[in-house]
Parts: sequence; structure tokens; C-alpha cells
Amino acid sequence: MGDRDFRTIIKNSLDSIGKELDIEIDPKDIQKIHLQEVVRCLRRSYYDRIEPREIERRGFNELLSGLLRKLQYGSDPKEFSLDDIQIKAQADMIVDDSILLFRSANEELENPLANDLLYLNACLWIYDKLDGMIIYITGDRKETTFSLTRNKKMFEEVIRRVRVLNNLLKEQKAPILEPSVECSECQYYSKCYTKKTNTKQVTLAEMLGLGKKDLNE
Repeated sequence: MGDRDFRTIIKNSLDSIGKELDIEIDPKDIQKIHLQEVVRCLRRSYYDRIEPREIERRGFNELLSGLLRKLQYGSDPKEFSLDDIQIKAQADMIVDDSILLFRSANEELENPLANDLLYLNACLWIYDKLDGMIIYITGDRKETTFSLTRNKKMFEEVIRRVRVLNNLLKEQKAPILEPSVECSECQYYSKCYTKKTNTKQVTLAEMLGLGKKDLNE
């Protein structure tokens, strides 16, 4: 193998493929909001537009959804008009009038993730379908499937979040924190949770409440 750094080669390959498969979002066009931006942390989506940072991709399994969208059986993108705002969406697949979403998972899940439910439900309204499924696939090819019938209140919550993100982008104000299990792996973690503090070196004597005089006695 020589001195070649295969770990770096694999990482660069993942990054390159991931960029090709990522959903295209024009950061300057705030009147077009992609569904993906509002079903996850709004703060993360805001920073992705204002001052983006690269994400760390962990494996080819994470590229599953993007690959399906690019293949011939991936659905066409669709837009939903909300006054002067356009909500953009794209389902992974539409089969027999049902929408299918494919997601990677580290392990078999007992319940679907909330952001995936919001995404699927919004797609059902935007594509005018009644039901759909989320299929989670682990690295060892185990599958877990959840079905959903469209729900109006869930879609209204997505619409609310679209308006919130649009307004905050206009005002150049970062959204409030939305703590979740995804925070620790977010590329903007330090912008949300790490603060600079003024530190002062403290000697052992000071900690014990002893002055120089006490030490010399």
C-alpha cells in the first residue's frame, strides 16, 4: 500500500460524492426555503446560509437518500406556494401513490425520528398523497419501516417554521437554540454552547487560603 493515506482518500471521496448529492439551496434566495431546512434545527439551517461550515461525513450509508433522488426512480422536486414564499421539497421515491423516504441508521429504531416524520408528512401535502413510509437501513442492512397518514396539524407546524426561518434570515438574527441528540455532531456546536471566559491561574496556596507569610512561617 506504500505511504498512501487511504483514510484521507476515503474521506475526500465521501465529501466529493456528498456535495454532488446534497440538495441545492441558494443561500441568497430567502424566499425559497427547502423542506429539509425547517424540519431540522433552524439555527443550523440559518448558519448554513449565513456562514456555512463543512460537515463531517461518516460513511457511504449516509448518502443513501441522495443517491435515490439522483437515480431514475427518484421523484421530481416540487414547490408549494406560501404567499410570497416557496417551499421546495423532494421525496426519495413515489411508488403506487405512496411516498417513500430512505434514511440511514446506526441501529434498529423503535420509533421514527421527529424530523423525518415532519419531512414525510409535508411531502404528502406538497405532492398531494395520502400516505407514505420511512425506511431506516443500518450499516449491516437491517431495515425498519414506519408508515404515516398525512396530518394537517403537523403540516401547519412546518409552515410556521418556514415563516420563522424566512423572517430571521431577513432580520439577520440567529434562531433560538433547539437542543437535540444531533447537537454533539453538529459543525456549529461551538457557536451554540462554547463561550469564552476570562481565566486566572490560581496557586495551591490561594486555594487553601494561605498567603506568602503563612508559607514562610
